[in-house]
Amino acid sequence: MIINDWIHAIAGFFILASLALGVEASPIFHSKYWLLFTAFVGLNLLQFGFSKKCPMGLILKALGIPESRQQN
Repeated sequence: MIINDWIHAIAGFFILASLALGVEASPIFHSKYWLLFTAFVGLNLLQFGFSKKCPMGLILKALGIPESRQQN
């Protein structure tokens, strides 16, 4: 997986987890304020769409995740 794939996978996990913690109908509901984290992730994805820069991308790059697929 490349950085872009990881960004989408991590963002999807964070959104689903924060919805599960923030929606009252959820069996693991904790607080409605978890929905603010959902909004934060969504805004980061929107910002990434325009600027192509993402804090998670910088972290993944520092961890050595490749930016593109290797061509043979």
